[in-house]
Amino acid sequence: MRHGKKDNHLGRTSSHRRALLSNLAGSLIIHKRIETTLAKAKELRKYVEPLLTKSKDDSTHSRRVVFSYLNDKDVVKELYNVVADKIANRPGGYTRIIKLGSRLGDNAEVALIELVDFNDALLLANADKPAKTRRSRRGGTTKKTGSEAAAPVAEAEVVESRVAGEAAADDLEKIEGIGPKIAEVLTAAGIATFAGLSEATPEAIREILDNAGSQFASHDPATWPKQAELAAAGKWDELKTWQDELMGGREA
Repeated sequence: MRHGKKDNHLGRTSSHRRALLSNLAGSLIIHKRIETTLAKAKELRKYVEPLLTKSKDDSTHSRRVVFSYLNDKDVVKELYNVVADKIANRPGGYTRIIKLGSRLGDNAEVALIELVDFNDALLLANADKPAKTRRSRRGGTTKKTGSEAAAPVAEAEVVESRVAGEAAADDLEKIEGIGPKIAEVLTAAGIATFAGLSEATPEAIREILDNAGSQFASHDPATWPKQAELAAAGKWDELKTWQDELMGGREA
């Protein structure tokens, strides 16, 4: 009997259901939002949210437990290096389900499930829309004043200078164990390139992380300088081979 058992079997065997939810969870972590049936979205939420909570503890044991559910190392890397930093201050409720109506054919209810903290894609989409031209009551466009005309030029100069500054920096997130937040912390501390990171000692990096906050206490920078040295030398194949042996930037 099913007294008190409220899980939806989704019309599948236990192993098939587990594989389905594992694949859906991996797609959600990689793409941040997926479209599926409402029933699957509700079961996926119960499956993936404990894993998101688990990712806040960046330890070897935690990664192995999560890997046993996701069965994909690339997904685990994305979860710990990107998603975990984004949800660090959220106590729960990491996902949102939006109903999209019924699909043609089988009339199944369809829903969009997404990670709440990665909904900035909508803001970027709105920012890309062309600005509306102001028009006067006479039907003509309003003439820009001198300050308004000079504003785009000044803004362009700021953008060019920012792009030039970013071009001089390296993508520190290519180092396994470094996510967006840690990359920002290191850049603020003056370490913005692979060469700069390779010259830093693990002890110095540890001190930078400790000063940045207790949320970085579980990260181990022991391999970061050596990884950065390979990246600075352009030895990407050798770096990739070594990273496959690491667990969250730590020696396995």
